[in-house]
Amino acid sequence: MRTRTTDLTHRDGPWAGLRVLVAGFGVSGQAAADALLQVDADVRVVDAKEPAPGSRGHELVEILGVLGARLDFGPGATTALPDDLDLVVTSPGWRPDQPLLAAAAEAGVPVWGEVELAWRMRPETGAAPWLTLTGTNGKTTTVQMLASILRAAGLRATSAGNVGTPILDAVLDPEPYDVIAVELSSFQLHWSHSLRPRASACLNIAPDHVDWHGSFEAYRDAKAKIYENTEVACVYAVDEPETMAMVEQAEVVEGCRAIGVTRGVPGLSMVGVVEDVLADRAFVEDRRTSAAELGTLADLAPPGTDPSAVAPHLLADALTAAALARAHGVPASAVRDGLRAFRPEPHRAALVATVDGVTFVDDSKATNPHAAAASLAAHESVVWIAGGLLKGADVDPLVEAHGARLRAAVLIGADRAQIAAALSRHAPDVPVIDIDATDTAGMDLAVDAAIGAARPGDVVLLAPAAASMDMFRDYGARGDAFVAAVARASGAGDGTSEEDR
Repeated sequence: MRTRTTDLTHRDGPWAGLRVLVAGFGVSGQAAADALLQVDADVRVVDAKEPAPGSRGHELVEILGVLGARLDFGPGATTALPDDLDLVVTSPGWRPDQPLLAAAAEAGVPVWGEVELAWRMRPETGAAPWLTLTGTNGKTTTVQMLASILRAAGLRATSAGNVGTPILDAVLDPEPYDVIAVELSSFQLHWSHSLRPRASACLNIAPDHVDWHGSFEAYRDAKAKIYENTEVACVYAVDEPETMAMVEQAEVVEGCRAIGVTRGVPGLSMVGVVEDVLADRAFVEDRRTSAAELGTLADLAPPGTDPSAVAPHLLADALTAAALARAHGVPASAVRDGLRAFRPEPHRAALVATVDGVTFVDDSKATNPHAAAASLAAHESVVWIAGGLLKGADVDPLVEAHGARLRAAVLIGADRAQIAAALSRHAPDVPVIDIDATDTAGMDLAVDAAIGAARPGDVVLLAPAAASMDMFRDYGARGDAFVAAVARASGAGDGTSEEDR
């Protein structure tokens, strides 16, 4: 069915006068409203909450109003669909069953996310290709590795989407990018319909955000959209069969290849590891008899650490970034240089300190059991600090798989009893220390308890397997509290992690 949005395939299309409702005034909603006003659309913005005084959103309200936008805030603003709309652009966190979005679907009004809007606002010719990435865990690390590799190849590149720069800002940048590394969440993919990436990848898939999607199957299907319409290469994880099934079921551009990533020796059309060498048998002229060296494990290891101890999930992230870059034609030397230059974001398996033979690691970003499993797998003997909001996730498989690694478990947060029950079932010999303080001071108690339980050679690991909002503003604040608590309890430094310096 043709609508007024059918011909909106580039930024010079017939946007003027388009009647658009921007649902939600967070970062993505602010970028969408601004971009639409620039092309003379008729823009109305709604949000249940008014922007806080002093925030960027509060400053934008007056500016957007001067530019002609109508802004409506308050609980009643998001319940009824205005008449005579051509398009709704929704913030990614809004669920499809939200009354306004459900009404739009029933009325046949197209609903896009900011990512779909950004794709359709690219220039008609010469647009920067997108290399897209999703997965339950590891997305941000991988997409930033990818951006580092692209820049090492001499390309003007950035990471955007669910991380860093809003994708609309990247697309509309006055100085065009050569290529964009795009991280996409399941929410963003749900609201995207016409993306055509140069290359795409799904790192892994495990139950998450089931409360938003309604089922694991719906969550998986949203993730699978990453591969639709891919032009050159669909990159999948060899040890994650679900990702291969996604590739097999995707409608792609004719000639698009399936490229496997493995932490083992690569087969044909794969990127993997031979001894300590990252090897490409996918993007070489004679992949049956030869491979390209993309770097070594030493290129991934922090200075002064043992390359053989590179975490398995970090290796998988690097190989996926390398495969996406190679699909774009990046030389092998740039992969090596980009990986050497990469520095991870804070709170992602960050070394905090080593005191009296005990190592403290901040992986506060491990906000679900799948991420915590990868974190635990990197260490032999762990005092595990875990807990928070589980969001309906099942922790039994995590505890069953990694209980033997645990010296002790220190449990915090609202859903700690569920983790305690899993430990009782699957690791009954592991000492469990329950921290019943549910304010931020609970982290000091948790770190004190962990220090008391640890022995030389152990790792005190914050890998909560849960969201943070029961006790902290976000996972970053939780990680900062852990770093500061370690410093106070052990005299390990000034309370800043390696990555914060």
